[in-house]
Amino acid sequence: MPRMSDLFVSAGLETGAPRPLADRLRPRRLSEVVGQEHLTGPDGALTRLLASRSLGSLVFWGPPGTGKTTVARLLAHETALHFEQISAIFSGIADLRKVFEAARKRRATGQGTLLFVDEIHRFNRAQLDAFLPVMEDGTVTLVGATTENPSFELNAALLSRARVLLFRALDATALARLLARAEEMDGQLLPLDEEARAALIRMADGDGRAALTLAEEVWRSARPGETLDAETLQTLVQRRAPIYDKAQEGHYNLISALHKTVRGSDPDAALYYLCRMLDAGEDRLFIARRLVRMAVEDIGLADPQALVVANAAKDAFDFLGSPEGELALAQVTVYLACAPKSNAVYTAYKAATRVAKAAGSLAPPRTILNAPTGLMKRIGYGEGYRYDHDEPDAFSGQDYWPEALGRQHFYEPTDRGMETRYRERLAYWERLRQERRGED
Repeated sequence: MPRMSDLFVSAGLETGAPRPLADRLRPRRLSEVVGQEHLTGPDGALTRLLASRSLGSLVFWGPPGTGKTTVARLLAHETALHFEQISAIFSGIADLRKVFEAARKRRATGQGTLLFVDEIHRFNRAQLDAFLPVMEDGTVTLVGATTENPSFELNAALLSRARVLLFRALDATALARLLARAEEMDGQLLPLDEEARAALIRMADGDGRAALTLAEEVWRSARPGETLDAETLQTLVQRRAPIYDKAQEGHYNLISALHKTVRGSDPDAALYYLCRMLDAGEDRLFIARRLVRMAVEDIGLADPQALVVANAAKDAFDFLGSPEGELALAQVTVYLACAPKSNAVYTAYKAATRVAKAAGSLAPPRTILNAPTGLMKRIGYGEGYRYDHDEPDAFSGQDYWPEALGRQHFYEPTDRGMETRYRERLAYWERLRQERRGED
């Protein structure tokens, strides 16, 4: 079984070399891992796997700084497997072949290999397929780490051979425990008042490694006997950028949250998610486009002005630019969240689309077709058409549907907002239609 010191040597960090605080605090057993008790606690998933002595290939999915690499090292130690680490950013097929060949030779001598692949989602499909045979025959026990949703980024063949374990962002309690450990190891308290300590934890944004890096910066920056307040802390270490990749899952999670809070008529939550996206540098016009979409999908004719207001906010941002234009986006976000909701048009549109595709190219009744030529008049185009404006109540009640299809019903107004009036009007027209056709 490898010595615990080998865990650090294998990372290229000899025991006498200067090491960052995050590395010096690296846990030496699973029970020391902070913030992942659902995996490493007494009844955790990984604890159960180790007890069964059957690890199997795994995919660790979670934000940066949550212990994925550390846990992989500890699993290798606990199972007496040789720990091999590669990064998908710097490795290709040729590198994988060398790793697999070394693992085969090791296996021939009775030594298994735990292959840890950092950023595994960076591999393309062909590279991911290369893992399948060595996973199946036991040449390697694969542990892949990814910050991206495996369902989208990894192929189904690999996922069917591996168990996905979710690593959670560290909460404030876990980060506080981590800072307490750092203080115990260094034998000194962080020179922060209570508010500044809370601010540092918020700056870490759920990332344990970031929390320890910030702690190191504080110890380096503080003068002897100085205690930093929150404002001074922010000036010294600056604010860490939010974890948010505009091309990846964080982007879609937050826009989804914004959309659903608008739909759920919670203006405060909607403003919060809007500001999260603005703070992270999201494209303002992308947000404006999505707000327009919310106006037509979730409010519709319950408040026809919602679309007007949403478009006006887009135009206002175009005119004002940043940062003044963000207020227009905030205004329309609150307006949409407070507006009466209806997806009746959205639902009707989808239903009409299904019928249009299924029914094929049915001809409209000739009655309502124009007849620009004599031939078309002779064969009945436009014959019997009744001009609605000449009819009582400006309503003829004639049939506009293809004969083979018959009358369909898609739009069902709600009893919210302006749609209440549309519901009454449609019911009135339906009564007139039945009367003028002599229907019961």
